[in-house]
Amino acid sequence: MDLESLRREYLHGGLRREELIDDPLDQFSLWMQQALDLEIYDPTAMTIATVNEEGQPSQRIVLLKHFDQDGFIFYTNYGSRKSNELDSNSKVSLHFPWHVIDRQVKICGTASKISPVESLKYFLSRPKESQIAAVASHQSEVLTSRSSLLDKFESIKQKFKDGDIPLPDYWGGYRIVPHEIEFWQGGANRLHDRFRYLRHENNWLIDRLAP
Repeated sequence: MDLESLRREYLHGGLRREELIDDPLDQFSLWMQQALDLEIYDPTAMTIATVNEEGQPSQRIVLLKHFDQDGFIFYTNYGSRKSNELDSNSKVSLHFPWHVIDRQVKICGTASKISPVESLKYFLSRPKESQIAAVASHQSEVLTSRSSLLDKFESIKQKFKDGDIPLPDYWGGYRIVPHEIEFWQGGANRLHDRFRYLRHENNWLIDRLAP
């Protein structure tokens, strides 16, 4: 397996300071819309990195479900590993890997739970099978077998076949309030364009970073 010789050029175009929007949330919105318009695979998929009390980082992929000037929202089981780590250390990093258009976005910020009302609104918008899965799975816990999970899924499905599924108290959303956002655009000869937005009081400072 020869990995050292694997390489390609990044030729989708550069990024210049004069092209950037002063507000990084507006810049992110522009890039997300472009990713959606291009129909790239899973544009809302983002890696989220958390750190436990021993300082051990952990990463996983979740889906971005909403963003605005208040931050970035995703949903999960509040008993999961990521939630337990966020309880002890609310600092978090997000990463969007849009490889097909030679772009990346990295976000550093602080996570906090959204209100139950907000979580319920999204929960009710999900397909019923997804609602059942949220109830059936105690995320990150050890399973004796896959069949035990499927049995629990079917049991809950039958229990609520004629009624609404209540929002579990162990499931809901987090909002990531960013203090740093970096936009990365691949460039020829590994001379990539990187711009970092840093929050300073009520404004954002923008710096070009070396690739």
